[in-house]
Amino acid sequence: MKIDTKIIAHRGSKGTRPENTLISFQAAIDDGCDGIETDVHFSKDRQFIIMHDETVDRTTNGSGLIYEKNLAELKHLDAGIRFSEEFKGTTIPTLQEVVNLLIQNNFHGIFNLELKTNKVQYPGIEQAVYEYFASIQYPFQLIYSSFNAHSLEILNNIDPQAYRAKLFKTAAKQAKTLKKSKLIEDFHPDIRWVKRHPFFASVKHLRPWTVNSTEDMQYCFKRNMAAIITDYPARAVQLREEMRGD
Repeated sequence: MKIDTKIIAHRGSKGTRPENTLISFQAAIDDGCDGIETDVHFSKDRQFIIMHDETVDRTTNGSGLIYEKNLAELKHLDAGIRFSEEFKGTTIPTLQEVVNLLIQNNFHGIFNLELKTNKVQYPGIEQAVYEYFASIQYPFQLIYSSFNAHSLEILNNIDPQAYRAKLFKTAAKQAKTLKKSKLIEDFHPDIRWVKRHPFFASVKHLRPWTVNSTEDMQYCFKRNMAAIITDYPARAVQLREEMRGD
C-alpha cells in the first residue's frame, strides 16, 4: 500500500517518556519519527519555555504559571518525576535546547512549534520566535501552529513565507476562513472531529491529533493523510511499515 503519511511525535514520545523533554524528543527521533511537535511559552524573563500547559503543576514537582517564573526557577523543577521515578531529575527544556538537539541529530523532518497563546497571550512572542529562527540555520522544516487565529495572523504579517497551520477541536469554520484568506496552509484538527467530518478538506492538508489507537492510525494511513500527530511514534512507524508491506 502506498502511504506517504508522516509521523509527528506529539510532545516527543509522550506515551513512553516525560512529555516535552529532551529525553522524549530523542526517543522519538530514535524511533524513526518524521516530525516533532511541541509547545512554546514565555517565562517571566521572556525566555522560550517548552511545555504544554500554562502552569507547571501537571508535569513537574512545582506549581504556578510559567509566565510568573523566570528561567532559573523553572530549571530547578523536576519534569520527569511525575511520569516515572526512572526519569527523576529531568529538566524543562528551552526552545534553544530542543533546536540544538535536532541540529545535533541532523534532523531533516518537520518541527511543528505550537504557539500557546490561546489562554495566555504572551505579547510579542510571535515576533521573538520569528527573530530567533531568522538568526540561525537549521536542517528541519519549520511549521507554526496555534489554536489562536490572531497569532497566525501576526506571523503572516511578520513573515508571509512562514508555514502555518490551524489547530482546532470543532472550530472548522474559522479554520476554513483562514485557509481561504491564505493565512494558513494546513489544518491540524482533533482526530475525533475528522472522523465525524471525513469530507472537510483534502487529506493532503490534514495532520490530525492525537492519533494513538491502531484503528485511528489505520484510518489516517489508508486515506494517505499528510501526517498524524501521535504520542506513540514507534508504534505508528511499525504499523506504517506493516501496511506498506516494507
